Amino acid sequence: MLNGSKNRITEREYWAKRKGQAALDKENASHAAAGEPPKVTKFETDKEKLRRTIRAALSSAVSFEDFSGKLLQQGVTVKESRGRLSYLTPDRTKPITARKLGDDFDRAAVLETLTQNAQNAARATETLLPQQEYPHSIKDRLQRNKAAINAPKNDASQREVVQRMVDIAAKKAEGKGKGYEKWATLHNLKQMAATMSVYEESGFTSPEELETALAAANTELHETTGKLKAVESTLREKKDLQKQLLAYIKTKPARDGLRAQKTEKAKRAYREQHESEFIISESAARYFKAQGISKLPASKTLQTEIEQLTKEKNALYNEYREKKENVRELQTVKSNLDKILRREPERGKGRENER
Repeated sequence: MLNGSKNRITEREYWAKRKGQAALDKENASHAAAGEPPKVTKFETDKEKLRRTIRAALSSAVSFEDFSGKLLQQGVTVKESRGRLSYLTPDRTKPITARKLGDDFDRAAVLETLTQNAQNAARATETLLPQQEYPHSIKDRLQRNKAAINAPKNDASQREVVQRMVDIAAKKAEGKGKGYEKWATLHNLKQMAATMSVYEESGFTSPEELETALAAANTELHETTGKLKAVESTLREKKDLQKQLLAYIKTKPARDGLRAQKTEKAKRAYREQHESEFIISESAARYFKAQGISKLPASKTLQTEIEQLTKEKNALYNEYREKKENVRELQTVKSNLDKILRREPERGKGRENER
């Protein structure tokens, strides 16, 4: 590693940048000779572009979901496994680990930055809000909460998340005390106001319309989930094929060498000498036969298909998240409305769809 701190640059990346910059300078020189201004003067490696994309998302994100959503908009998928982050770009089949990018991109650094962003946003909000007299009565608090919720929002994503109301009687039966009851009462009042706000903004005029909308949202979510799973399945198959194809291509020198042998004795000796290569090539050949592949695809064509499928997957995942959140919100509104109207919720309905 040539740099082991914020940006971790390997020797391979260093020389790739040097070669890329030299090629770009040569291209710009030819443009200059033709009287054309250069479009780009600084060469960036794929990792440099990824670092820039991640930093741009981190600069404004206030939560990990917000961070991953902003990256998805740029076609980058962030994954967490065993406390470590990795980033998958549309043009790659294998993710790049945070360790290979630098210390600024590991889980601890990302979460620390997100926490700071959230704190800064909260302080900025407190500074901008005028000092208000604390509402002492429950009625005043409900009116203030409802007024805040019904206030026009510049962006639909800024709308407060509706939460489920608490069954106070059941919680008291479990042994919850007066303090919890007081908190739950205020919480329920706030969620009542939020529920009615979403109910009215959505244009519902009856609980039956809400149930119809929830059923339609569930159907859309199932359809999107099906499309997403189909694309993911196809993408896995293409990646498996690519893995076998690359392995088979690497054994070409050994296969050509075997055909060049003149006698059976020489062929047997050659196979023994290159046994590992032939095991790999024969395994790949069995895979192609099992998949019904008689003509192998070109590597570039296969890579293009994988990149396109990855883009489709990212777009569908964004759509899936939006539809899932819509279903969650409608389910919560329905559950709260049932409590408000003292309606008996139907069994079997209102369960969240798990992907």
